[in-house]
Amino acid sequence: MHPSKMPFLSVLVALLSLLGCTTYVTPGGGAKLADLSQTGWDIEKALTRKPAAAFPARLAVVRVQASGYRSYGNQGYGTGRYSIVTTRDIEEEKDFDRIKNFPMVAGVATINRLLLPANLDSDMPLRQAAASLQADILLLYTLDTSFYIDETNLGPFSVVTLGFLPNKEAVVTATASAVFYDVRTGFVYGLAESTAREQQRANLWTTQSAIDGSRLAAEKKAFEQLLGELSRTWKGITEQHAGRISPG
Repeated sequence: MHPSKMPFLSVLVALLSLLGCTTYVTPGGGAKLADLSQTGWDIEKALTRKPAAAFPARLAVVRVQASGYRSYGNQGYGTGRYSIVTTRDIEEEKDFDRIKNFPMVAGVATINRLLLPANLDSDMPLRQAAASLQADILLLYTLDTSFYIDETNLGPFSVVTLGFLPNKEAVVTATASAVFYDVRTGFVYGLAESTAREQQRANLWTTQSAIDGSRLAAEKKAFEQLLGELSRTWKGITEQHAGRISPG
């Protein structure tokens, strides 16, 4: 849903609340790689990008979501093609410690809103923020979560009225995706992705915390699985690039 429709959504939720209905709004979507690329899908420009990171490399990590992202307990920052999420609801410190322990990683820093402008229209603000942290590689990840009732996708920012759901199957599917960017050139070193799901009866979604618990469980599982995929991707990156790349 476009951010301009958010006021209507707020009014709708308020009216349902006045009628005594408890509602839950499904979260926004994940960010798309094409929304972040400064040149879009310009094949010629993409092919001219070269790796320039030195190894062991310093990593800067940031979570990005679709523009106007909002969930039950979180909200994205920034306007434009995408937003960033800095409040951790599924991530734990041990998750980032795991990344720090990847081979050929000199350090890990996280990007927050203090390093970014309000308008986010390309990957350049993220790469500039990573550069200010003296990072060589930008690790960017996103969560795309879908809610299904009997295989019907509710879609982002759908209003679910709780307590009146039929005895149908409810499924929350979360896909965690990530990409390693060269901070200096925008070269893509590698990608990783993982999907997890939570399944139960829809009539159990009687409170906002109950339904959001399903979201958090699916997203946390997807993110934890993503860390394993990131480890394998990073291993391939270091085998291909470490030892033959000098600082740009």
